[in-house]
Amino acid sequence: MVHPINILERYWNFTSFRPEQEAIINAVIEGGDTFVLLPTGGGKSICFQIPALAKEGICIVISPLIALMKDQVQALNEKGIKAMALTSGISYSQLDTMLDNCIYGNYKFLYLSPERLQQELVQDRIRLMNVNLIAVDEAHCISQWGSDFRPAYKNIALLRRIRPSANVVALTASARPEVVSDIIKELDFIQPKIFKNSFSRPNLAYMVFHENDKHYRLETILKKNPAPSIVYVRNRKATIEISAFLKSKNISATFYHGGLNNDEKEKHMTAWLQNQSQVMVATNAFGMGIDKPDVKTVIHLNLPESIESYFQEAGRAGRNGHKAFAVILKNNSDETMVKNQFLSTLPPVDFIKQVYRKLCSYFQISYGEGEYETFDFDFNRFCKTYQFPSILCYNALLFLDRNSVITLSKQFKNKVTLQFIISNNALFNYLDTHENFGIIVKSILRMYGGIFDNLTKIDLKKVAKKASIPESLVISTLEQLEDDEIITLNLAKTDAQVTFIEPREDEKTINRIAPIIKQQNKLKQNQVKAMLDYIENDSICKSVQLLSYFGETEIEDCNICSVCIQKKNKKTSTTDLQALKKRVIGVLESGDYSSRALLETINCSENDLKAVLKLLLEHQIISITQKNTYKLSHL
Repeated sequence: MVHPINILERYWNFTSFRPEQEAIINAVIEGGDTFVLLPTGGGKSICFQIPALAKEGICIVISPLIALMKDQVQALNEKGIKAMALTSGISYSQLDTMLDNCIYGNYKFLYLSPERLQQELVQDRIRLMNVNLIAVDEAHCISQWGSDFRPAYKNIALLRRIRPSANVVALTASARPEVVSDIIKELDFIQPKIFKNSFSRPNLAYMVFHENDKHYRLETILKKNPAPSIVYVRNRKATIEISAFLKSKNISATFYHGGLNNDEKEKHMTAWLQNQSQVMVATNAFGMGIDKPDVKTVIHLNLPESIESYFQEAGRAGRNGHKAFAVILKNNSDETMVKNQFLSTLPPVDFIKQVYRKLCSYFQISYGEGEYETFDFDFNRFCKTYQFPSILCYNALLFLDRNSVITLSKQFKNKVTLQFIISNNALFNYLDTHENFGIIVKSILRMYGGIFDNLTKIDLKKVAKKASIPESLVISTLEQLEDDEIITLNLAKTDAQVTFIEPREDEKTINRIAPIIKQQNKLKQNQVKAMLDYIENDSICKSVQLLSYFGETEIEDCNICSVCIQKKNKKTSTTDLQALKKRVIGVLESGDYSSRALLETINCSENDLKAVLKLLLEHQIISITQKNTYKLSHL
C-alpha cells in the first residue's frame, strides 16, 4: 500500500497535511467507520480521496450536489486519476456502459447521487465492484434535523448491505449536535472514530452593523480593505447592480449567479481568482468548492436564510490565517424581507400536491408511469400555464427534488431544429442580396448534411464558434430566415430538465412525504428565527453566539467582533468624549456638516461620533437642518 504522504506529494504537490487530515486518513485506511466534521475550507475531500487511492479498488462517493461532483471528477481526471459521475440525463445504455467501466476499467472513484442508489441496475453493478470505501459527502443531508434533509440519503444504508466489508466515512462542514447523532445512527456506525474540529476562527472578525445607507458602508469597507472580497446579495439582478455601483466608485468588481452560461461563469471567476477584480458580487450559488485563501472580506448585504448558510459563506474569508472580516449590513427592513423571502414562500402540502399533478399533466405522464423519463422544462412557461406564483412553485419543485420524486436540473439552453425549404440555387440567389447572412448559412450547410431534405437538430454553440460570431446573432439570423420563408425553424428555449424518479401516483406520492414537508417547513422557521436573533444580539460576542449554536461550550470572547469592539469603545473615558465634543464644535464653526463628512474630517470611531452628536443635540448645542446636516445652534 502506498503511503498517504507520497500520494499527497504526487497528486496534490503538498509535503504535509493540514491539522487533523493525517489522523482522519489513517483512521479511514485502518478500515473503521469514521465521522468527519471539518469547517468549510478544512480539506474534507482529501480525507476520503487519499485513503481510496492508497488501497486497491474503487471508492463510491455519495453527494447531493451535481456541480460539486462534476468539479471533483474534473479535478481528479486532470491529475490523471480515473473518476466518473453518474449525473441526470444519462440514458440507460450509457449508464450500463459507464457502470461496466467502473467494474473493468480501473476507475478509482464513482460519484453518484443518493437517488441513483434506487436503481436496480446500479445496485447490481455495485455488487460486482471491488469497493474499497464508501464516502458520504454533505452527510448532514441524512438527518431530518439537517438544513438540507434529503430522504434519499437513507438509501445509503443499502450500500452497507450490498458491500458490508467496505467501511464508511461521513463528512460535513456544519452540523449541530442532534444532527451528528442522527448521522451516526442512520449510517449504522459501530464504534466510529469521530473527528470534530472546533468551528472557532480566531482570525475572522464577525461584524454586524446597522446601516441606513448600506451602499456607502459597503464602499468604505472595501476601500479600507482593498483586497479580494465577496459580497453576497439576494438575487441575480442585485449582483449586476451592486457590481456596477462598485465600478462607479472605482472598485474593480465582477458578478456571479446561476443564470450565467458556463463561459461567462468561467470568465468572471477567472478575473476574480487572478485578482483582476477585487470583488465578486454573488448570490449564494457562488462559493461551493472555491478555495481562494486570500479573501479578506465577506459582506452580506442581505440576511442569509440560516446560521448554517451564513457560517459556510462567511468562512470563505481568511483561509490563509491572516485577519479577515465577515460582515452583515442590516437595517430595519431586513426582518420583513428575510421572512418574505424564506418563510412566506414555503409551500404547504396541498400546494405541492397541486404542482405535482400539474407537472405530470404538463408532460402527459399517465398514472403509474413516468419512472426515469427526462424532459426539457421551460419553468416560466409552466408557471404561466397554470398561473402558479413562480417562487412558491420553484420551492415546491425543490421539495419534490429533495424528496426523490423528481430530479430538477438547471440547464439553460436553446434546442433548435431547422430545414431549408427552398432549393440550393434559390438559397444562393437569396444570399446575393443578404450577404451578412452568408457566413452563418454556409457554416450550417458545411456542418449538417441532408438539411434540405430533413428537419435537422442544430448545435447553436458549434455554429457560432465555426462562424466566429455570438450565439445571439445566429438566433436572430435564423429567425429572419424563417420570416423570409427560407427555412422551417423550431426554436425551443429551456431553462431546466425534469426527470421523474418514480411512477406517477398523485395523492399517494405526496402523502408519503407530507410529514417531512411539514417538519422541514418548521425547521426553516426556526433557522430564520436563529438568524434574526444573531443579528439583534449585541450583548454576547458574535463568535460565541455562532459556536454555541453548533454546540460548543467553554468559549472565550474573540475580542475582534463588532460586539467585543463596541464593549471596548464603551470604555472610552469621559475626558476623551469631552475632547471629541470640542473638536466637533470646532469643525461646525466653519459651516454645516453631515455625519458622514464629520466622520471623514475627524479621526474617531463612528460609535463615539454618534454618542457625541446625540449629547450635543440633547443639550441643544447643535441642531439638524432640512438637508439632514448638523449646524451650531444660535441661542
